[in-house]
Amino acid sequence: MTEALTPRSAVLADKLFAEGLIPADGPAVVSPAASGRVTAAEAPDEAATGASAAADVEAAVHAVADRSRHAARRMARANRAWKDRGLRAIAAALGENKDRILAANSKDLAAGKANGTSAAMLDRLTLTDARIQGLAAALENLANLPDPVGNVVRGQTLPNGLRLRQVNVPMGVVAAIYEARPNVTVDIAGLGLKSGNAVILRGGTAAAATNAALVTVLRDALESVGLPADAVQSVDQYGREGANALMRARGRVDVLIPRGGRDLIQSVVTNAKVPVIETGEGNVHIFLDASADEEMAVEILLNAKTQRPSVCNTVETLLVHSGSTVLPAVAAALRDAGVTLHVDDRVRAALPASVDSVPATDEDWATEYMDLDLAVAMVDSLDDAVKHIRAWSTGHTEAILTNDLRNAERFIAEVDSAAVIVNASTRFTDGGELGLGAEVGISTQKLHARGPMGLTELTTTKWIVQGEGQIRA
Repeated sequence: MTEALTPRSAVLADKLFAEGLIPADGPAVVSPAASGRVTAAEAPDEAATGASAAADVEAAVHAVADRSRHAARRMARANRAWKDRGLRAIAAALGENKDRILAANSKDLAAGKANGTSAAMLDRLTLTDARIQGLAAALENLANLPDPVGNVVRGQTLPNGLRLRQVNVPMGVVAAIYEARPNVTVDIAGLGLKSGNAVILRGGTAAAATNAALVTVLRDALESVGLPADAVQSVDQYGREGANALMRARGRVDVLIPRGGRDLIQSVVTNAKVPVIETGEGNVHIFLDASADEEMAVEILLNAKTQRPSVCNTVETLLVHSGSTVLPAVAAALRDAGVTLHVDDRVRAALPASVDSVPATDEDWATEYMDLDLAVAMVDSLDDAVKHIRAWSTGHTEAILTNDLRNAERFIAEVDSAAVIVNASTRFTDGGELGLGAEVGISTQKLHARGPMGLTELTTTKWIVQGEGQIRA
């Protein structure tokens, strides 16, 4: 029996079904747009045809994965100089094919606007000259970083003379499912190349034309330097069933990374049979301590909320100490920047009449707006701030603005998120900004990888034991 959908979840389900990003066979949520379909019993011929088509898609995706496995073996043998040549070839190719990529992106944007895609989603979908230059620069940065493959994590010589090393080695075949983020196509391909992996991409319908152009550019650039083109492949052409088959390709895919909204991520986590590294939504908090400086607070809050509101490291909730005197200035600056403030009763009472706001509800504390909206609550202590964060945070990024060293240290110790920041914008939770070159996503889990996932997070380890005839007693 299918669960009833709330209005919000119905909209999300329709969106993800349209994107082809949630599987047709689970979880127990049916798209309202699809709810009128006949059952297999009512239309056995159609069901049989559908099963045959699904089997064909699964076979095609398995063939893609097998080619990736073969390419991964070659990539694992590539030295740093060879991989860096590939990265620089891709960076150059992005510039050389910029007009072609932007033309494809224009098609996706036009389709998105016609379909009523949100402003936040359109922003993530958009490529510009500057963004393509940024992608190329990130690839150059990756080329300048040390090769993680072969790095010795630890080692020793045992009393019996055995020499031990634990070294980083490539994962193998890394798959990614994401939505309306063509920059992710380049980021994951670059990270996969540098870390010696092959990647399989599922980028969704919204960015289909852009991703197709990018994948072609990437594959041609790899071939131009003698690296296997199949180190970068896409299953976009197989639609939703292709995503389903990718999730089920256990033994062919070594790790799957979903990147997008909560519904996409949870659908992958719930349905995948291959190992998954879970990335998370960013319900990000900033705590404005009573000792925080006004000028610093205004500058950081404006940057954290307005620089690029559609991304996951944007602040979504501001917690203000009741002893702070800088709230009016901060609120006025945010309103002047076009931010809608969703405030509790105490904040509303502390604001001047000239600063507009709307009442906050529990839904606001749980919402990742990805837009020019900010929930604002007043708390009486650091303990209260931490309690609120524990109740509502998604474990992505939290920050404290303070001049009290003891409060800063307590915040760092007591807040359990992937990134904890003191006196800086939450926008720094980013692989490029933290010196990783780029990122696959922000992991909010605690196994293997946590926080921005760069090169090292796309490797595993291997124990190497070298002896001279020793046997175990």
